[in-house]
Amino acid sequence: MTSPLLTLPGAVADLSGSVAAHYGEPVAEQRMLDAGRAIVDLSDRGVVTVTGEDRLRWLDSLTSQSIAHLAPGSSAETLLLDPQGRLEHSMRVVDDGTTTWLLVDGEQAAPLAAWLDRMRFMMQVEVADVSAEWATLGQLSGADVDGAGGALLVSAAAPHDVPLVWRDPWTAVQEGGWQYAASAEHPGGAFPAAEILVARDELSVLADRARAGELAVAGTLALEALRIAAWRPRQATEADERTIPHELDWMRSAVHLAKGCYRGQETVAKVHNLGHPPRRLVLLHLDGSAGVLPGAGSIVLNGDKEVGTVTSSARHHELGPIGLAVVKRTLDPQAPLVVRVDEEGESPAELVAAAQEVIVPVEAGATAGVPRMPRLGAVQR
Repeated sequence: MTSPLLTLPGAVADLSGSVAAHYGEPVAEQRMLDAGRAIVDLSDRGVVTVTGEDRLRWLDSLTSQSIAHLAPGSSAETLLLDPQGRLEHSMRVVDDGTTTWLLVDGEQAAPLAAWLDRMRFMMQVEVADVSAEWATLGQLSGADVDGAGGALLVSAAAPHDVPLVWRDPWTAVQEGGWQYAASAEHPGGAFPAAEILVARDELSVLADRARAGELAVAGTLALEALRIAAWRPRQATEADERTIPHELDWMRSAVHLAKGCYRGQETVAKVHNLGHPPRRLVLLHLDGSAGVLPGAGSIVLNGDKEVGTVTSSARHHELGPIGLAVVKRTLDPQAPLVVRVDEEGESPAELVAAAQEVIVPVEAGATAGVPRMPRLGAVQR
């Protein structure tokens, strides 16, 4: 569904074709968004609802976060894992006392709703994909829902008298969570993202306000740059079929280590307490002298050896060209890196120098400190 905000002057569509990557001034838009003075159109994302008296207890039993007692208006983030602990769906959760709203990347809404519907059994719940009726807008703001400390720029829908505003918990380690990043000042603290639900029909009204100069808008490129700088993982970009939460430091906001049993919990506990994740997330500071920005899927090299893959990249208004990459856990944090940018046709690949900033450290995991036992029959020297 093409958003009415894509019809604004200067709008250039992103890869989805339904929302704007920018409106002609990507750097200015990024600064406005960072200052909490602009909204970003995220209406290509999906919305799934769960109703019924068992909804929170049921979702709690299936996913990684403790949400059984989520208060109306409160926000959470949770992950649906497979039995081996690999990521299947990430969900941004807000409850209004009657309905639990699951905000997901657009392509995830239909399969998530279908899977949840198959898992209802005798529980008093109903699941629906309502992406055609509700749209998501993004904003950076430290404001409370009532506007204290800085107002939201648009009014959230409140079908049950509770504004549907999701506050990103990435700003701090959540109760029961764990942060592998050793940074004293985690950049996530400066990323007070909010997602605001509105009726999809409201997008036309907001487009008219923007044309009249009453509402500032930014494209998705602006949000991507700020997200990458905040080390904030996203399923649509950083995850693949092998991803476990530890690799992306997603234990920080979306996993509760002391809650009850859920699918994939054994892997989460085993890797965290006894093992190490096979890969780790890093921030790449990219050489911008050639004007080449490596895209998602570009190969990260240490010498001639492939050591990882770029998952997302952007031009940050202060940091310059940056990217997130998933690399082998054992990669030396000081190793010289280049990113291979494959050109179309027969042109040779471009090599872009990159400096690694550690997010998930090499020693992540093994928090229980249990000494490794010698193998049976091993010779002691």
